[in-house]
Amino acid sequence: MKSSFSLLQKQSLAASPQLIESIRLLQLTHAELHQFVDQELEKNPLLEHAPNDEGRSGEVEGPTWAGPPDLPRQGKSQPSTTNTTSGERPAYEEFVALAETLHDHVARQISLTAFTPHERLIAHHLAGHLDDTGYLRVSPSDMAETLNIGPTQVERVLGVLQRLDPPGIFARSLSECLEIQLREKNRFDPAMAVLVANLELLARRDFQTLKQRCGVDEEDLLEMLQEIRALDPKPGNAFQSGTPECVIPDVWVQRSPGGGWQIELDPNTLPKVLINQSYVAEVSCRAAKKSKDMTFLNECLQNANWLIRSLDQRAKTILKVATEIVRQQDAFLEYGVAHLRPLNLRTVAEAINMHESTVSRVTSNKYMVTPRGVFELKYFFTVAIASCEGGDAHSAEAVRHRIKAMVAEESLDNMLSDDDIADRLKECGIDLARRTVTKYREAMNIPSSIQRRREKRLWRDRDQGLKAS
Repeated sequence: MKSSFSLLQKQSLAASPQLIESIRLLQLTHAELHQFVDQELEKNPLLEHAPNDEGRSGEVEGPTWAGPPDLPRQGKSQPSTTNTTSGERPAYEEFVALAETLHDHVARQISLTAFTPHERLIAHHLAGHLDDTGYLRVSPSDMAETLNIGPTQVERVLGVLQRLDPPGIFARSLSECLEIQLREKNRFDPAMAVLVANLELLARRDFQTLKQRCGVDEEDLLEMLQEIRALDPKPGNAFQSGTPECVIPDVWVQRSPGGGWQIELDPNTLPKVLINQSYVAEVSCRAAKKSKDMTFLNECLQNANWLIRSLDQRAKTILKVATEIVRQQDAFLEYGVAHLRPLNLRTVAEAINMHESTVSRVTSNKYMVTPRGVFELKYFFTVAIASCEGGDAHSAEAVRHRIKAMVAEESLDNMLSDDDIADRLKECGIDLARRTVTKYREAMNIPSSIQRRREKRLWRDRDQGLKAS
């Protein structure tokens, strides 16, 4: 045995703190980015907000893309008539306004209700345990123990609160929420009480058992189901839970006057910062006499230049990714979801000469305004489904759209099983297994063909009964 020394040389990449921070900037939302920039401005005396007409970090505009090749226009897949050629963008304030919250609405009603001061105190405590959907998230016994009073007093106040607007508020369960609304309509009869107590059978669409337990025929059951469906299972959702939120897009895609698409970054998402050069010159003269101050000044200047470069690079990267997405999905923009192409991160990354992880960060929590609506950038990345004829693959989202359209057009005499849907898709050149059709159908909350046939038969029988009467 003997020991020896050897010299080994190898190369490795070490990410600097600033490089790591630059990568993190890519995946920040616009709100997080503005917060980060504000923090940097607080720490760095050389940085300042730029006026709106100058120093815009990342002020870049994308190219105009020619439109897609001529494709057959199919009914619902016609181009949108949204006017995007004027170049004028609507102000967000036009779409968002402060609305009364659920708790404000309830508090106002409590103040107008004929409560004693003690009962009003109980009512406000109960209101404090309402969730945004309007359900009460505390039991009367727990509230009574908290307030050191009898449960009967809490129950009596709760009974009054359950008559407030919107109907169904202060319920402790879905069945109680529906019961409150039915009682207000004077429709909570014994048969309806049994139906509300057996909501699990309704969820399974076990209409035969429901008829037996409620003691009604098909026509009566159908009317009861209509009444249940007309109720609101989450009455509090009609109110804002707080300050309204809106999605501020990062990218705007508009029709170009010359044809094709114009892609631009939204200036509202771009922080505008610059270095105050006059202040730098003034401070440099004073700091030159002290090496410690000069070191701090150089560090601030270096960080300021890094931030401006990073913001500019972030903006250009987002624009580059968005432009490639538009190029890949131009048929979707023109003709609709049926023409959404399969697309993955690698395809975009290779096209723009970037790493796949960079594209993934850029597309997270970023939104694009198009003539067809607002979409998250990740929406345009869908799984490819092979073609039966060896041609271009199909997008999974487009296939789901076809399945939904097929189900919407079926009749009672021609209900489509999952095998039938798979066969029809094959006729369209889409190679999809039956089990995959089932998975897609269930993900879209579409009942099975047996359940759909049962419901359509109930509706047909009801319509025939109405015509006969």
